[in-house]
Amino acid sequence: MSRRVLITGGAGFIGSHVADALVDRGYRVRALDNLSPQVHGPNASRPAYLHEEVELVVGDVCDAAMVRRALEGVDAVFHFAAMVGVGQSMYEVAQYTRVNNVGTAVLLEALIERPVERLVVASSMSVYGEGLYRSAAGVVENGERTREQLQRGEWEVRGPGGELLTPVATPEWKRPNLASVYALSKYDQERLCLMIGAAYGIPTVALRFFNVFGPRQALSNPYTGVLAIFAARVLNGRPPLIFEDGLQQRDLVSVYDVARACVLALERPEAAGAVFNVGSGRAYTIRDVAARVARVLGRPELEAEITGKYRVGDIRHCFADITRAREVLGYTPRVSLDDGLAELAGWLDGQLVHDRVDEARAELAARGLTV
Repeated sequence: MSRRVLITGGAGFIGSHVADALVDRGYRVRALDNLSPQVHGPNASRPAYLHEEVELVVGDVCDAAMVRRALEGVDAVFHFAAMVGVGQSMYEVAQYTRVNNVGTAVLLEALIERPVERLVVASSMSVYGEGLYRSAAGVVENGERTREQLQRGEWEVRGPGGELLTPVATPEWKRPNLASVYALSKYDQERLCLMIGAAYGIPTVALRFFNVFGPRQALSNPYTGVLAIFAARVLNGRPPLIFEDGLQQRDLVSVYDVARACVLALERPEAAGAVFNVGSGRAYTIRDVAARVARVLGRPELEAEITGKYRVGDIRHCFADITRAREVLGYTPRVSLDDGLAELAGWLDGQLVHDRVDEARAELAARGLTV
């Protein structure tokens, strides 16, 4: 009989794609998801995109009885259930902590009683804070920008002598620098899973996802991925909004590549106990990304609006060194940004999108979370 896999958050963007990949490989898949209105809209029901062979259990990962029921007969677990969003996490502190931290603890207590063959937890590039930098003197791990510097509109990270630092690909050995409640909660998820996994003999893998994009992103959620946020603006005839000067660099990775990395993390014995970056290994400026989105959606005239504002919790540059994932998992990104955007544009055709970006920006400003 084929192995059964539970995906917490399995009706969401990444979880549903991982479910597809697992079903294609002969696994039986169960998804535990609360169908959050922020992600799935009001009065949400089973998403049409969720594979018909996936068993959906609607429930809260913080509900211990529900989690125990979802684990019945399960051989492996992907833990994706989480609230996502740097800005929102800085004022919905209790809710992010409840879902991300406490939800993980509830799951792990259930796994202590009923261990599985493999646990894969979704971590995030946000745990790094600023990415890795290099100066004339060598590597700089935890570059930071002062509030005074940001108020002057000086966006780049500088060394102790005021020299400009050069961003380089960030490897897993870089020490965390947790700049938001969201980042703190993702690091907590990662470390809790690895800690309990080691203590109770549950082989565990942590995957630090970079900026994931593709079909099924929650387009009306203003705290979701940058590409979806830009697309929501453009589809409503509005220019993308960009904080700072738009030259900050990010690593954008296709959800299909992420799903393949997840399957590799499940199936490769040598992955147990390790942390892996999952990205494209390439860096793109946010300004370039906004222009590509507008162009592929047929609205190239919608040039990005550069706000010149800083959002508390944001970082300047971070993109992935994927050497470890290549060598241990055998992971190689296959989907280029342009090809991925072309497919995303096809999926977006006819989508009803509510642009809530202005609402989210006003919320942050009212709370003093933009500079």
